[in-house]
Amino acid sequence: MEPREHGETPVIMAIRLLDPATIGQIAAGEVIERPASVVKELVENALDAGARRIAVRVRGGGLEEVEVADDGAGIPPAEVATALLRHATSKLPDAGGLTTVATLGFRGEGLASIAAVARTTIGSRVAGAEIATAVDAFGEEIGAPYPLAGPPGTRVVVRDLFANVPARREYLRTPGAEFTRIAQWLATMALAYPDVGFTLEHDGRRIFAFAPDGDPAPRLRHTFGTSATGMLRVRGESERISVDGWISAPGDDRPDRRGQILFVNGRLLRSTLLSGAWTGAYRTFAMTGRYPYGVLFVDVAPDEVDPNVHPTKSDVRLRFGERVNAVVREAMGTALRTAATGRLERAISYAPLPGAPLTSAPAQSAEPEWSGSLVSATASSPGLRVLAQVDRTFILATDGEAVVLIDQHAAHERVMYEELMTNVERAAPGEPLLVPYTFEVRPDQQRALESSREALVASGLVVEPFGERAYRIVATPAHTTHAGRTRTFDVADFLECLDDDGPALDARHAVWASLACHSVARAGDPLVHAEMVTLLERLQRCANPMHCPHGRPTIVRLEPEAIARLFKRI
Repeated sequence: MEPREHGETPVIMAIRLLDPATIGQIAAGEVIERPASVVKELVENALDAGARRIAVRVRGGGLEEVEVADDGAGIPPAEVATALLRHATSKLPDAGGLTTVATLGFRGEGLASIAAVARTTIGSRVAGAEIATAVDAFGEEIGAPYPLAGPPGTRVVVRDLFANVPARREYLRTPGAEFTRIAQWLATMALAYPDVGFTLEHDGRRIFAFAPDGDPAPRLRHTFGTSATGMLRVRGESERISVDGWISAPGDDRPDRRGQILFVNGRLLRSTLLSGAWTGAYRTFAMTGRYPYGVLFVDVAPDEVDPNVHPTKSDVRLRFGERVNAVVREAMGTALRTAATGRLERAISYAPLPGAPLTSAPAQSAEPEWSGSLVSATASSPGLRVLAQVDRTFILATDGEAVVLIDQHAAHERVMYEELMTNVERAAPGEPLLVPYTFEVRPDQQRALESSREALVASGLVVEPFGERAYRIVATPAHTTHAGRTRTFDVADFLECLDDDGPALDARHAVWASLACHSVARAGDPLVHAEMVTLLERLQRCANPMHCPHGRPTIVRLEPEAIARLFKRI
């Protein structure tokens, strides 16, 4: 149609009802995007039917054929043809059921949408029936039911996807790429149903087979790789909310969030619904610009979840989203803190007792008396023996079994950060200075400082305006012992780095982390022996002793095997 010139009289077009075939293709366009969409709809139907084994077979990346067979409850013979009609479902009795959806499917659009764009055959047999009943469908045509041999359960075969919508095929990727989407989705879905067996074949070749034994380990390894062996278990519960799952250990991270998998009430979501919980939990456990990974299974009371927000059911709305976020964040935080304590115990070979000092080497002795051991002869339990400072940056220690290196700046920063957090939690006032410290700032620094003043005051560092682009510090954080050392607060560098903490920290914690960073010993600062011992004593009592607030490690342990390899002994 030629474009209408400006000023021309618009053509009035009659309003009419769309024909069923067009309606079907429009609906299918919302639900069936690619071959993986077909697999998704059919596998979710199988799970809703109570299947314990689900077999998926694919040819040509799913464009030629997709077959999904299950051993679920099946469909009664008189209802097989009805199942292919739009808005026909056994999962939603009436509109009231939308407020308590407990199944993966409920719209009654999946099978009808598939049949609208592909040649579909569905065969099903219920328990007690002697034979299965099958129906063929394509477009708006649904054939008559006919008998078919088959085991109890349902088998759906979908051929020539988008055969009647060739334009849709032009936007699909290669068969290999489309199959990769299928394999990734099915392996991910299998994580949430360890009691269900899943098998996948492509062009006659077995890709994977997960036994219905409840063991999540093979599924975690398949999805996340060999690093899954070090993942941490997450468990938490609150009123009408529970969370379970597995998350990556600190230091094992990835460059993006794609490895953060979320299930809500068994439904795999692709939204960033709980990304804030991940960020909050890993606030000081992950490096800036790096992201943890894992899978979370969140169960919420059905009347507090609305799954009816997207045609593909890939997103939900939570009635009390903040509460769910808090429960998930606390569960992950507990797992991370527990793991950090365990890693510290392994790093120094013993669990420190409250108030128990570290074993220290003599401060002034040129030739310490040899006792036949690198641990104190009088100590009631083995301890970490501080030996020396290396390159004015690292503390060298040993427990007699391995060599332990501590980054003095990262360790001191962690100690100071947690002391600042204690001040914030207790609303401890700052300690007034006898002589306030005055400084000036640039316009850009002034904006950053003004936006940070509230967080600084909460931690105990009270900064007041003192003229045009001038400020003064009138109080410093209380009860901060600086781990045995006092260092002049580096105001200039603090202002320069206020915006450098990246996405791992929220605004307030970024300020406190930066404040801690610029108040402690740095690489290159000499430490006397007593300072090193005091620093390690305080580090052991931190909630997260293994990482600084920005996620860098504080302690590295070199086992004898690693040292032996350096000397070519093994």
